[in-house]
Formats: sequence, C-alpha cells, structure tokens
Amino acid sequence: MARTSVHQATSGVQPGFRRELGVLQLTSLSLGSIIGSGWLLGALAAATSAGGASIVSWALTGVVIALLALVHSELGAAYPLSGGTGRWPRLAFGSLGGFTAGWVAWVQAVTIAPIEVEAALSYLDHQWHGLINSTGALTSTGLGVALGLMLLFTVINILGVRWLAESNTVIVLWKIAVPVLTVSVLMGVSFHASNFTAGGGFAPYGSHGVFAALPLGLLFALQGFEQAAQVAGEAHEPQRTVPRAVIYSMVVGTVLYLGLEVAFIGALSPGNLIQGWAHPVAKADFGPYATLATGLGLGWLAAILYIDAFISPAGTGLVYLGTSARLSYALGHAGYVPRGVSRISPRGVPYFSIVLSFVVGLICFLPFPSWQSLVGLATSATFIMYAFAPITLLALRRTDPDRARPYRVPAASVLAPLAFVAANETIYWTPWHTVEKLMLIVAAGYVLFGISYALGRPSKRPPPDPRSLVWILPWLAGLSVISYLGRYGGKNLIPEWVDLGVVAAFSLVICSLAVALSLPGQRVAPPEPA
Repeated sequence: MARTSVHQATSGVQPGFRRELGVLQLTSLSLGSIIGSGWLLGALAAATSAGGASIVSWALTGVVIALLALVHSELGAAYPLSGGTGRWPRLAFGSLGGFTAGWVAWVQAVTIAPIEVEAALSYLDHQWHGLINSTGALTSTGLGVALGLMLLFTVINILGVRWLAESNTVIVLWKIAVPVLTVSVLMGVSFHASNFTAGGGFAPYGSHGVFAALPLGLLFALQGFEQAAQVAGEAHEPQRTVPRAVIYSMVVGTVLYLGLEVAFIGALSPGNLIQGWAHPVAKADFGPYATLATGLGLGWLAAILYIDAFISPAGTGLVYLGTSARLSYALGHAGYVPRGVSRISPRGVPYFSIVLSFVVGLICFLPFPSWQSLVGLATSATFIMYAFAPITLLALRRTDPDRARPYRVPAASVLAPLAFVAANETIYWTPWHTVEKLMLIVAAGYVLFGISYALGRPSKRPPPDPRSLVWILPWLAGLSVISYLGRYGGKNLIPEWVDLGVVAAFSLVICSLAVALSLPGQRVAPPEPA
C-alpha cells in the first residue's frame, strides 16, 4: 500500500501542470540560472579575496557543485516533483523536515530575482546614470526601473511555462556566446601570466582567502543547476531529461567560470597589483570586464558587455521568479501555508505564487539594497537547501529501496555524506553576521508554520512529524555556534584548518543521525501528485 502511494505521489501528472519541457529547455533553465550576475561580478570579488589563487577557489567551487549536482540528478529523476528541493525532504522526514527545507529553498529563490535586477541596473548605470548611488544601492529612479523589470518577469511567468522556457532558451544562447567571446578576446589581446603571482604571491591571503572567496559570489554564480529538477513536474520524460540537464549545465557552467577568472586576472594591468589585490580595477567600478575592455582599446567589446550586463542578470531573474513560485506552490500544496498559494491557472502555472514572488521580491530591495549584501544571504540559504538533498537521498534509498532510479549516484554512501559536508563548509565560510540573519529567517519560518498549522482545518493539517527536529535543530544550532566561534566574521577562536575538521566531523554526525531518524518505510511519501 505504501509503495503504491509512493508511485502515485511521484510519477503521476499534476492536475493543471503540463509536461512540456524537454532536455534542451531544462538545460537552458539551469544554465540561464547559472549564467547571471555571477560572471559579471564574481571574478572581481574572487580576485580581491584570494588573488591569483582565486582559480583554486573556482576549482573548489566546481567540486562542491559537482557533488551536489549528482545528488539532485538522482532525486530529480526518481521523484519528479514541481518544487522538488522543497518537497523531497518531506518524503523522507515528514512535515517539519519538509517545511524547513521548503521554507529555506523559497527564501533563497525569492531573493535571487531582485539580486539579479540589482546587478543588471548596476551595469546599466554606466550608460544611464542615476540608477545606483555611490554605495551601490538603488536610487529612487533605480527602484522604479527595478519594479518594471520584476513586473515583466511576472507577466512572462503567468503566460505559461512554455513562454518562460522558450524566451529563456533564446536568452541563454546569447548568455553563453558573450562570456566565451570575452575569454577569447581578453586572452588573445592581453595576458600577463605574472599576474597570478603578483601582489604578494599566488595565494597572498592564504587558505583563508581561498575559502572566503566562495560565498562572495563564486558559489552564488554556479548555483542554479537544480532548476531543471525544480520544474520536473512540468518536464517531458523527467526520468531521462532531468539528470541530463542538471549535469550538462553544471559542467558547462564550471568550465565557463574558470575560464573567465583566468582571462580576468591575465588581462589586469600589472601596475594595479603592485600594492596588492584590494583594487585590481577602478574602485567602486561595477563593471570590471567592461573596464578592462575599455582600457585595452576594445570599445566594441565593452559595448557588447554593457548590453550583456543587462541581459544576463535579467534572464536569470526571470527564471528564479518562476522557480520561487514553484517552491511556494510546494509549501501551499503540502499544507504548510494557506493552500490558496498552490492554485494552478488554466495556463498550467501557479499564478498566485508567481504574484507572491513578485511582491516579496520588491520588498527585498528595501533591507538589502546592494548586490553584495544580498549575495551572502542567498548563498547561505541555498546551501542549507542543498544540504537537505544528500541526507534525503540516503534516507530514501534506505526507506524506499524499490523506487526506480534511472540515474544513480555512484558510491552514494561516500559521495552523499561528502556533499553534505561540502554544503556545511560553505555555510561556515559565509560571514557570521549573514549566518545569524539566516537563522533568524528560519526561526520566523517556524512561527509562520505554527500560525498556519493552528489556523488550518484539522482535516487538512499534515501530521507534524516532530522527530525530524531532533536532528534539524541541533544541526542549525551547531552550525551557528561554529560560525560564531570561527574565523569568518566570528570570534576567531578555532584555529585554521581545525575549523574545517570540526565542521566536517559535526556534519558526519548529523548526517548519520538524520538518516537514522527518517520516516519508516511504510510512511514514506504520503499520497500527493507530482
């Protein structure tokens, strides 16, 4: 009986949703999320943090993302649910576990559209002054333009998933071509190999700089590979197309970003690095690649970059507004928040959730008015969301062993715990003040869940399954304590390298505890459509 429920829960077609997306559209959605403001701004942030060793930071980012992408590939193919990252944990850990994952997933997704709008306008300000002030925050005029962009994203998403996918596919072709052109031209015109050891050596800030670079924009840049899994409920043959899309997008994104960092460092003027890496390009310049192109006399490339600087982030914002809507749909569908959020329009989209994402995205411009201030929060929230996936995979392999798994993570008993460790290390590398804000957001989510649960109809309330809190609360509390005591914005009481070992050991204990406390096999996946 339980197995039938699982099958019905995860292989049927959601009434109202339309399975229209093939591997090209799914790959484009993931790549459209990966290639956004990160390629425009991430290289500069990485270089100022790690110097020439920023290429090591990007390689490390690729390893972390690869581990997590493999896990998402298996889950997305075996459990093709719309808003999957917010729903898979419910199958393994019940309502409170599912809500925690879904709430954090929604928080990170709903903040990324305004992040990308902020990045787009920071570049556009070079041509149309008055959008961004001297601190990088939006002016009143900038807020008006941001409102217009968010409204455009909302309209396209409401028109239907095919509108979203096809418009994004066209944008992605441009978004790939411009970075490839930039790498080729910069490396061909100006490449100073000595820059990689300038300003204090290859790693002027040591391992701390290498790790600290990750949450400054690198991990933010490469996140988004999971978008194909987020819309798996609208994918054609998801068992085949979803894992391919996730893996293809991760590989292309990693290679592209590594090439961009190499080209960026090589093209810098050696004179700018004599005093170190604090200002490798002009101070407060929000367009480092365009600045390099202009300085090299490549005005035509600078013009293309300014155009792309608007298109790339805007395209990513378009995708993430749709993704956040799928995640709030998942929260409403499960009964964690009012079920009206999960209503599907005749066009096959969660229209109320789309409007909600639009409204919340506008609010995000107020307390976090600059690109960098939002990136840290979104990155740490993303990796809490990602951390749920590997332990969910291990739990479901144990409690749902008969599930057809078209793609299987090789050596999952080793790679899945490593993926969980990698996600937690990433959260630790995020500055303490950002982790603190994120934990307050998680606590606010539990308050929201409690209110919704108390006011909901008894017949509609999902069983709370509080046993999941036995590992979730110690996990989040432990990460907070380690972050507070650690070397990334904390009290600096844990020695270098010892801190990474502490996070790894703590993560493995939590991983074992979580799998042990997963739902029994007969309770896995209460009936719900895809």
